[in-house]
Amino acid sequence: MQELALRLLGPLRVSRGGAPLKLPASRKFRALLAYLTVARGAVAREKLCDLLWEGPSDPRGELRWCLSRLRSVLDTHGRSRVIAVDDQISLDLDGCDVDALLLLETARGGVDGLGLQELLTIASRCDGDFLEGIGIRNCAAFEHWLGGRRSEFRSYQLDIAAEIGRRTPVGSVDGLPAARRWIDLAGLDTGANIRFLSELLHRRMVDECNRHLDMAARLFADEGLDFAPVRDAWEQLRHAAAQPTQVAVSERVREPAQSIHPAASRRASVAIMPFRELGAGPEMRRDLGSAVAHDIISRLARLRSLFVIARGSVFAVAEERLGSQDIGRRLGVDYVATGFMEQHDRGVCVTVEVAEAATARIIWTAQFEARSAERLAILDEIGDGIVSSIAAEIENEERNRAILKPPDSLDAWEAYHRGLWHMYRFTPDENARAAEFFHLSTRLDPTFSRAHAGLSFTHWQRAFQRWSDRDAETRNALKAAGQSLLIDDQNPAAHWSMGRALWLSGDHDEAVRELEQSVHLSPNFALGHYALSFVHSQSGDPAAAIASSDHSRLLSPCDPLLFGMLGTRALALVSLGAFEEAAQWGVKAAARPNAHVHIVAIAALCLALAGRIAEARNYVTRIRRQNPGYRIDNFLDTFRFAPDITARYRNAAALIGLT
Repeated sequence: MQELALRLLGPLRVSRGGAPLKLPASRKFRALLAYLTVARGAVAREKLCDLLWEGPSDPRGELRWCLSRLRSVLDTHGRSRVIAVDDQISLDLDGCDVDALLLLETARGGVDGLGLQELLTIASRCDGDFLEGIGIRNCAAFEHWLGGRRSEFRSYQLDIAAEIGRRTPVGSVDGLPAARRWIDLAGLDTGANIRFLSELLHRRMVDECNRHLDMAARLFADEGLDFAPVRDAWEQLRHAAAQPTQVAVSERVREPAQSIHPAASRRASVAIMPFRELGAGPEMRRDLGSAVAHDIISRLARLRSLFVIARGSVFAVAEERLGSQDIGRRLGVDYVATGFMEQHDRGVCVTVEVAEAATARIIWTAQFEARSAERLAILDEIGDGIVSSIAAEIENEERNRAILKPPDSLDAWEAYHRGLWHMYRFTPDENARAAEFFHLSTRLDPTFSRAHAGLSFTHWQRAFQRWSDRDAETRNALKAAGQSLLIDDQNPAAHWSMGRALWLSGDHDEAVRELEQSVHLSPNFALGHYALSFVHSQSGDPAAAIASSDHSRLLSPCDPLLFGMLGTRALALVSLGAFEEAAQWGVKAAARPNAHVHIVAIAALCLALAGRIAEARNYVTRIRRQNPGYRIDNFLDTFRFAPDITARYRNAAALIGLT
């Protein structure tokens, strides 16, 4: 038994040697304990005062009182756990049993490598809402932090519950509790509903199945979500139970596209068909090719940018060996992704293509090489590239289609993609035009989370590029990002937009947390990895910045923001003192066709730091053409560098006339 145990999930409790400790009734004491427990390192007193005390005339005095109470609870004669160094406060929790930290550690390590019993133990110890029942009136900053943390921990709890639900055999003693826990946490998740129905049907609880179907259908309809995949899977389960040797294809699969995609919430839809194994027997086709397709479906769905047809419907239709147009009509989708796999001495070659369903026109095809024939190894090596490429190519096709349509004929989805087309031009006029289309998209569908995230990005650009008042645009970026999160806090783009907005407001730690949540929700979300690189490249961890930059480019090698992915790598290398390498990456960034003036400045300054003065001055000439009044202060006011790095850039600017 640990000496000290903290329970932050559910009602807050602290115990020593198994005996509960009496805690002060103060909500701010409890909030301070929780905040310091999950904080990354020491926290400045000023930040704690701003977080918890908006009204009192002496916030530092109240903070001292709370810290003294913390010491009385946590410290012992042999050990001080409340650490105050200069103006920084931290907790020493080494050797303590803390449920929230256990959940965070599990999330960072991933659930794939844990056994089922380990997951069950973690789930039982990490149950309940973070700081359940605690809220502080008139403390907007704390309430925002608490809301974000609660959402984050719920997401981690859901990941564990979903993994337990998938691994627990249907019909086992633990099967129904596992399925019920998953559905309780994710009532609108297609997989959770199908797993729950499977469990009920196995127990011949048909009436309960029908009641659940009716209730779930209403919930999905209220949220504007497509319930057809759940009902399709139910039909297949019911028919399979009655006729085990037959594969039944639900008639509902044959419904036209308009019944599946309501106009207000339409997204481009795609069916990922099982991959064919060339030269392998039927058993191998069902195993490896189907497994890879299933994983791609799961990863693509987590991006939440496309409507991805559920595995049950896709695999049932695959039995009929139809062409792309017939699959499109049968499933009511816009795009069909197919592929085949060839085994050779060095591993597996996977060929993937995406076709427009209506015309069977191939919009993208590529080959990927894996050095192993094992499912997990294949996905580790090439899964990210396949998923990100499919998403990027379809979204690019949708943008190009939207730009050709008259503005007054656009629906919410098309208006959003029209906004993206203008946004990626990176000029003040195009950015304003993008904002107009994002506003149109939110009016046509107020529940479209990504449109609000796009709107936040346009405010971010105005602030970052100084096209408008930075403080006002930062507030607008935060507001739009908050609306995106309110609509769908499981959308990685929502957390991405909030993370960038928080960086603008100067909150580095919270920005990193939101951006890490975006890539936790979808490891294939390239912009999330890029934004993490952007933040770390200035005042965070330069090695982490390089890793995130590399990963973002691996996921999206032709991204419209590729200049930024390259530029942040250059900034990180400057922090590490690798000036020559930084210059090489800065030049690559400035070579991108849509690189803005700050990117060109990165190239000029990195070249100067590397001693390549003549080349650097050529880039200064280019800067003058883009913005005649641009100086080093414009560059340094835009980014957030540590003082020693700022001095490096000022010295470099003096060498090339950019002062």
